[in-house]
Amino acid sequence: MTSRAQTLSAKDIQYGFGRLIDLARAEPFAVARHGWPVVVLLPVEESERFKVLESVRAGENDKSAGKNDSE
Repeated sequence: MTSRAQTLSAKDIQYGFGRLIDLARAEPFAVARHGWPVVVLLPVEESERFKVLESVRAGENDKSAGKNDSE
């Protein structure tokens, strides 16, 4: 997410699920329950991008851990 996520209440989402999908495809946003953000909804493409980044980061951590063991 490049900026602060928009926040909607769980009640807003309950009554406007179609709108929720449109909003999430345009930009990730947080869902609040009792005034506190509890989840973030984001497009599938963003989720996949995070998975790739996490995989790359995990690979880099594995390499640096292996380097330390062999020194």
